[in-house]
Amino acid sequence: MTTAPQHQYAPHTTPGIAAATTDLTKVYGTGDTRVTALDQVSIDFREGEFTAIMGPSGCGKSTLLHCAAGLDTPTSGSVRVGTTELDGLDDRQLTRLRRDRIGFIFQAFNLLPTLTALENITLPLSLAGRKPDQQWLDRVVAMVGLSQRLGHRPAELSGGQQQRVAIARALTSRPAIIFGDEPTGNLDSRAGAEVLGFLRDSVRELGQTVVMVTHDPVAAGFADRVVFLSDGRLIDEMAHPTPERVRDAMLRLSGGSR
Repeated sequence: MTTAPQHQYAPHTTPGIAAATTDLTKVYGTGDTRVTALDQVSIDFREGEFTAIMGPSGCGKSTLLHCAAGLDTPTSGSVRVGTTELDGLDDRQLTRLRRDRIGFIFQAFNLLPTLTALENITLPLSLAGRKPDQQWLDRVVAMVGLSQRLGHRPAELSGGQQQRVAIARALTSRPAIIFGDEPTGNLDSRAGAEVLGFLRDSVRELGQTVVMVTHDPVAAGFADRVVFLSDGRLIDEMAHPTPERVRDAMLRLSGGSR
């Protein structure tokens, strides 16, 4: 089984807020089909910190992630990335902010089928007219085990390999904040541990900010803190999580899940 790291490193001293939500509410449908996915959630994601979001199925984890990343529009409340309020940005401005300041790692790979793995990895930089830092790119590619697969197109890669391409794409531009929705969900335990360890190191050594939705207590053990949602509300937070403590917290929550 994957083993989460022990938290023996020095605490972060960066005081800034990479992203934040205030009274964030998201409602789907109307009348009898109305569902409140998020109910006035206010949370800060601090710079240089690795946050895991957990909770029962259907509690609003992915909705919170998508709203915070500017991929979904809240019904009410506000979202801020750095000092930029997302409310009021037009589509072009929002696209530029996501491209330049946010990295995404989702289970849906979102790879372009006509591009090679390397071209998919460097696509965000190409769209921004920037060249990758070759040393950093080489490190990312080696970590996710793609060095021998860079010339292959998505159809020639397994699902796990496609997920590794998506992970490398998110990391290569060194964004201000990385959002991941079950980022290791399609990787085996060894590859998943390597990716989580690399994300952990990017936070500790480079001041990267990572926000990750996961259902896995072991994956959550790599984070600096875990926040727990239930029925669309933020109900608890845990600093310096361990898989055992997270598992116990999830068992307590499961009795109140829908």
